[in-house]
Amino acid sequence: MDEKIERTRALTSDLHGAIARGELWLAFQPIFDLATHRILSCETLLRWDSPCHGSVSPAEFIPIAEQSGLIVEIGAWVLREACRHALDWPDTVRVAVNLSPIQLLSPGLAKVLKDALDASGLAPGRLDLEVTESVLLDDIDASLAALSAINRMAVGTTLDDFGTGYSSLGYLTKFPFQTLKIDRSFITALDDNPASMAIIQTVVDLAATLGMQTVAEGIETPTQLAQLRRTRCTAVQGFLLARPMSASQVANLLADETPRMRALS
Repeated sequence: MDEKIERTRALTSDLHGAIARGELWLAFQPIFDLATHRILSCETLLRWDSPCHGSVSPAEFIPIAEQSGLIVEIGAWVLREACRHALDWPDTVRVAVNLSPIQLLSPGLAKVLKDALDASGLAPGRLDLEVTESVLLDDIDASLAALSAINRMAVGTTLDDFGTGYSSLGYLTKFPFQTLKIDRSFITALDDNPASMAIIQTVVDLAATLGMQTVAEGIETPTQLAQLRRTRCTAVQGFLLARPMSASQVANLLADETPRMRALS
């Protein structure tokens, strides 16, 4: 326990200034349109390579950033960098950025978004912000106001990890989401649990009725992909199709998508 406390203290200290020292960088995982096999979007994933601690997992350092309040500064940097990189991609490709509860409810979020878009020149319609259901549980009224403000800027919103919470169906009528991301736990279960297919189909049909798109994340096997083809799911994402990659690798992939698209054929 003492070692864990000491490591957390050291990581918190070293995370201060990590942006200025150039230790943080962004990876991107493509999201593919299931019908056209083209890249619709790329999800932004934050990485930290520390000289002292090596490659630190986001699962470890992001909670530290949230607890220390650094997530606001880091989140603003991620938005600026994501928009800057996305400007080099074709106009048809969007970029998705995850928001923490602190970011979503921050009074300065609208300005941070505007500054990131203005600095990069990226069209607002090419940016998506992803939030999880746990974010909404913190303060429903404030979350609704924040999401509505984001949509008024023409920036898209996505409910991530859909199906893992307790009140997900209620959120679909309360909150202005354009996209649902079906949690990977349902995708993983496709290989040995027929009920998962029924759940996924129900979610996809419901989303389509409400005018929302759906993304199935965590595709790792051809069997999972084949079963998702039987649904009206909009898009898919996972290691079977493309692993997280650097911005330069995304640019190369977008320059010649044909070899990668064959994985969906």
